[in-house]
Amino acid sequence: MRDERVVFTEAELSACCASRRWVAAVAGRSYAGAAELRAAGAAALDELTWDDVEEALAAHPRVGDRAAGWSRAEQAGMDGAAPDVRAALAAGNRAYEDRFGHVFLIRATGRTADEMLARLRERLGNDTETERMAVRRELAAIVDLRLAKLVGEEGA
Repeated sequence: MRDERVVFTEAELSACCASRRWVAAVAGRSYAGAAELRAAGAAALDELTWDDVEEALAAHPRVGDRAAGWSRAEQAGMDGAAPDVRAALAAGNRAYEDRFGHVFLIRATGRTADEMLARLRERLGNDTETERMAVRRELAAIVDLRLAKLVGEEGA
């Protein structure tokens, strides 16, 4: 991000997080740099209700499904996954959605299919409150990575 202040549109920010409340909190403000934008994004996430989080979750594809946009690159760890791992992820996604009522969310960037499957299986044992905290942590990590990409940070 250059030294000048930058304002991002609702459309640009919606690609980072689909919660309308989050977008409204972050959009239309001028940011001096990536750190300021990312801090504002994190603060706005902290204020979301669970309904707002579920709205954001609704825009995320299942791990292992054909993804588009940023999700495609984020799920690169699925490339070349063995058929049995893909099948186990599909079954795990169904079990997770039956148990918790929403898509399994994980920061897929930098993780292999086997790692994501292991985390899915682990988190299936969580109680609802513990899992909601895990989802919030994963959402925060994903949003932070996407904001870094939005401002063109190296390594994002």
